[in-house]
This record gives sequence, C-alpha cells and structure tokens, in this order.
Amino acid sequence: MTFAEILARQFSLSQYAEFFIRVLAACVCGAAIGYERSKRLKEAGIRTHIIVCCAAALTMIVSKYGFADLVGADGAPLYGTKGTDPARLAAQVIGGVSFLGAGIIFRNGNSIKGLTTAAGIWATAGIGLAIGAGMYIMGVFSTLVVAVIQILMHKFTIGVDSMVVGRMHCVVGDTAEFRKALNEYIERNKMQLLEIRVDLQEDGSAAYDLTLRMRHDVTVNDLSKFLESVGDVRAVSFELGI
Repeated sequence: MTFAEILARQFSLSQYAEFFIRVLAACVCGAAIGYERSKRLKEAGIRTHIIVCCAAALTMIVSKYGFADLVGADGAPLYGTKGTDPARLAAQVIGGVSFLGAGIIFRNGNSIKGLTTAAGIWATAGIGLAIGAGMYIMGVFSTLVVAVIQILMHKFTIGVDSMVVGRMHCVVGDTAEFRKALNEYIERNKMQLLEIRVDLQEDGSAAYDLTLRMRHDVTVNDLSKFLESVGDVRAVSFELGI
C-alpha cells in the first residue's frame, strides 16, 4: 500500500477541507483577541494568540480523529476499550511541553520575553502529535500556517508587537524643562512610560531612570537628538531591546 493510499483511507478530501477550515477559523479568532490585547499594549500580542489558538485547534482535531485507525488483533476498532487509551500519553505531552514553555518565559523589570517562543513550542508539540497520530496532512498544513504567521507578523507588526522596551538614564540640570520636553516627546512618538525613578542630587540636578516602550525603529540617535534639544544634559546612557 502506497503512502497516498494510506492518506486516502484515513479521511476524504472534504474532511481534510473541514479540518483546514477549523484551524484557519481558530487563527482568525485568536487574531481578533490578540489584536484587542495588542492595541492595549499587553505583552501577549497577535502572534502569540494566533499560534496558541491554532495549536489548540490542531490538538483538539488530533484528540477527536487522530486515533480512528486504532484496531485490535481481530481488526475491530478499540475506541478506548481493553485498557487502551491512545489520548493518555498525548495529554501528558501537552502538559510536559507547557512546563517547558513556562521555563522560556522570563520577566525583566516591566518587560516580558519569550511568550511567542513558548507558544511556538506548544504549537510544535501539537504538530508532533498530529504527525505521530498519522495525520500527516494536518501536521504539514499547521506547520505552514504557523511558519507563515511568524514570518508575516515579524514583517508587518501591529500594536505591542511593533514595540520594544528600552531604558534611558540621564542626569539633567533643569528638571522642570526636562519633564515638559519628555512628556511632549513621549506623546508625540506614541511611547509608553512603564517606570520612572528620579534621584535629586545635592547640586540641584536630577538623575532620571526611565523604562519606555517604544517603536522598533526608534534608535539611540533619535533619543540622543531629543536630549540634545533639551539642554543641560550632563550624563546619558541607553539600553534598547531589553
């Protein structure tokens, strides 16, 4: 029996089309939720929501249909009888990979890293379950969906996915002028001030430690030009993409 014949015996083209629609519909729903979260500048953006929803849909399909070919020695379908539960180990895989994904996510001050990577690992586990269950077409299709989402969403970013967290430390002489200029600069460039700490010095100057969420295209040169325009800036340091 050829590989094509094995695939044809499992599901019809109309059934595969139904599976594809379910996965794509899940992606659309995940994108809708992720868009709302991303516009509010939450850490988990559109990509993360799409990947998780896609992987969940794939895992559900595998759970329902991935063991339809399981039969006993007499050729009769087992359907969970005789002590056979094919979904048991699959469930353990999902739980185990979830812990693995949690280890990838880490917090650095107000910045959270690794959410999309953790979601991608969870999606990869679902794809592995699909392939292991013999649902080759669904596994390959979901791989393409996740890969295309990652590529496109890296190129065309929206909301929080288009932002990066950076830190800026500076010592200024005229604090009133600096605060006014800073507020105008943040509002003009649609930044988000996550954290600020001000230490007043004995000579009347002030040391500012700022944590900002800003666009990916903001450079050190842009921030330097802003500080040069303020005047009486005595010390500066930047850290972008933290």
